[in-house]
Amino acid sequence: MARKLEVKLLDDIDGSEADETLKFGLDGTNYEIDVNAKHAEQLRASLAKFVLGARRLGRGGITTTRRPRAAATNQSDRAQNQAIRDWAKRRNIQLSGRGRIPRHIAEQYEAEAGR
Repeated sequence: MARKLEVKLLDDIDGSEADETLKFGLDGTNYEIDVNAKHAEQLRASLAKFVLGARRLGRGGITTTRRPRAAATNQSDRAQNQAIRDWAKRRNIQLSGRGRIPRHIAEQYEAEAGR
């Protein structure tokens, strides 16, 4: 049995049949919108004066600002974190086995351990 699958692009503004997908970016965020010819022309006309005054980016497109990676924890930090997790477990304090330890729990541990 043969199958034919058709994908219909719908205008994100009014739900009519879309003619194209437009891509644009603003404030480091990329967007794309499926629009019919009328809405595409309206968007292009609205942005025309800004596009004329703007600088083009290279072919790589719109880039976003990268967030810096979290600092790697060293061996002593890992040991300290494990000690806090063990302490919390003995006191029935809910704490995940991974990830950041909430400051208030670390402070409770330090106060009790006299550190």
